[in-house]
Amino acid sequence: MTEVSTDMRVGTAARKAVKRRHIPGEPSMWFFVIGDLIIFGVYFVVYMYYRGLNQELFLDSQAKLNYNIGAVNTVVLLTSSLFVALGTSAARAGKTADAYRLFCLALAAGAAFPVLKAFEYIPEIIAGMTPGTNLFFMFYYVMTGMHLCHVFLGLAILYFVVRNLRAPAEPRISLVETGATYWHMVDLLWLVLFALLYLMR
Repeated sequence: MTEVSTDMRVGTAARKAVKRRHIPGEPSMWFFVIGDLIIFGVYFVVYMYYRGLNQELFLDSQAKLNYNIGAVNTVVLLTSSLFVALGTSAARAGKTADAYRLFCLALAAGAAFPVLKAFEYIPEIIAGMTPGTNLFFMFYYVMTGMHLCHVFLGLAILYFVVRNLRAPAEPRISLVETGATYWHMVDLLWLVLFALLYLMR
């Protein structure tokens, strides 16, 4: 009897250890995310280098950006990521209906980002602030443009997560976690971009 109890305790401990080592999502997504972070990291380092060489130019150009829209977009993405985190927790707990509603909210909040970005880009371009204006705006459009492409891809991934949660069959938790991993990366990249392009003085 004592041996059986010991075996059960060992088995439970082993399962808990495996659970602690669990990496959310598909390994291929983590490979993609890490690669993306490295690429953006290189852009950030190069941006900081040229900013150090042209500090006055960068500060003058930075003052022309629409800080209000940038701040609202930051809140939009943070809110969307919060819904994704809550939705992922609900999916893991087997609360599929709650997870579905939370991911729908995340998708709706995330979709506001490109709309707001268009309201930011269009007046800037009309005012003559284009990638060819100077070095700052070249970095600004390249980095925010690349991030915007990632937002569109992230929205497509969130849509498939919503479909997965809406399906009559048992939802694939790995797909939910994979979508959450990518979306959190999109959010993290924007936080760094917002700090570098809008806030840094």
